[in-house]
Amino acid sequence: MNRQRSEQLYDEAKELIPGGVNSPARSWGAVGGTPIFFARGKGSHVWDVDGNEYIDYVGSWGPMILGHADDEVINAVTEVAQSGTSFGAPTQAESEMASLVLDAYPSIDLIRFVSSGTEAGMSALRLARAFTGRDKIVKFEGGYHGHADALLVAAGSGALAHGVPDSAGVTGSFAEDTLIAQFNDLDSIKVHLDAYPGEIACVIAEPVAGNMGVVPPDPGFLEGLRNLTTQAGALLIFDEVITGFRVALGGAQERYGVAPDLTCLGKIIGGGLPVGAYGGRADIMNVVSPLGPMYQAGTLSGNPVAMAAGITTLRRLSAPGFYDDLESKAARLEAGLTAAFAEAETPLTVNRVGSILTMFFNAGPVNGWSSVSQSDKDGFTRFFHRMIDQGVYPPPSPFEAWFVSSAHTDEDIDRTIEAARQALS
Repeated sequence: MNRQRSEQLYDEAKELIPGGVNSPARSWGAVGGTPIFFARGKGSHVWDVDGNEYIDYVGSWGPMILGHADDEVINAVTEVAQSGTSFGAPTQAESEMASLVLDAYPSIDLIRFVSSGTEAGMSALRLARAFTGRDKIVKFEGGYHGHADALLVAAGSGALAHGVPDSAGVTGSFAEDTLIAQFNDLDSIKVHLDAYPGEIACVIAEPVAGNMGVVPPDPGFLEGLRNLTTQAGALLIFDEVITGFRVALGGAQERYGVAPDLTCLGKIIGGGLPVGAYGGRADIMNVVSPLGPMYQAGTLSGNPVAMAAGITTLRRLSAPGFYDDLESKAARLEAGLTAAFAEAETPLTVNRVGSILTMFFNAGPVNGWSSVSQSDKDGFTRFFHRMIDQGVYPPPSPFEAWFVSSAHTDEDIDRTIEAARQALS
């Protein structure tokens, strides 16, 4: 498959942009080779600048639940853009969008829109600290909640794992207040709550881990988090930037029946445009400026074009049977991939929740960072490049999620499964 134009553009981009990309995940650093430059997308397919066509399972890393260039979304965006792209002042669309989210998420009484998932996570942490008057936070190893300083932290040594900076430019003082726990391990949370009584403002978690690959919560884990944080007077924050409106209309909290104090949203709620949000109980959200002392602002927050894309998308998702259909497509893909690997006698564990899944090159089970990290990265790299050559575009990392959209067809899934068989032969 010829990708000469992508190679040329990448060389040019590296002279202008750090590493030639505006987000590290796009660099193919985990798999090697030259990242593909895309020219257009429609439905479940994308085309690169060399004219090659691919079945897309990245979906802009999750937002394209309706597929690329959905006609209704494009029409809504075009109509609103003709009246102005930004005012820096309130519009009716913000309230309409807020109402749609609140209807789907009973745990959210009030919501504030921002422009990215990083902003949502950063703001939710600040709000938790402002509301509780406490400084320390707990996150899970392998979890990613945006690139705010307090969250770019890796596990330290010892049972009481203080964070250590995971990025240059993050100071030790930020990391000291970030404690690290293990996903699906309630004891690793309890040890922090016992060691720092009255000091922990919140526990932030992806209710379904998505940024170390898809790792579902073990039975009772989310309920345990809810109970432990309530007993400790700490807030529970669900980062549903990936799972929100993805694994169910009401996200993971609907699917698992556990309500957090605060929720972070992004990706799908923007319909492919940059949007994030954080929201929760009214008594907590009333601490946000201009009602309270916790300051947060954004010039493009609630941008009318992004609101139009989000409103159109969320309305479509509420159609009867939408998630049942999406679930069946993803289950079919999971079954086919699992069978292909079994035929090739290659170890594989597919973790799937709703329409997101990850192929771990690992005999499994995979239920946390320690088991995720045992995956065969070289095996995935070989598989990835062979799939690309056959016109299937999976995420360029062994620890990312595949996203199935409503635009994927049975033919797409059949072709993907056959491509996997060929890639393993």
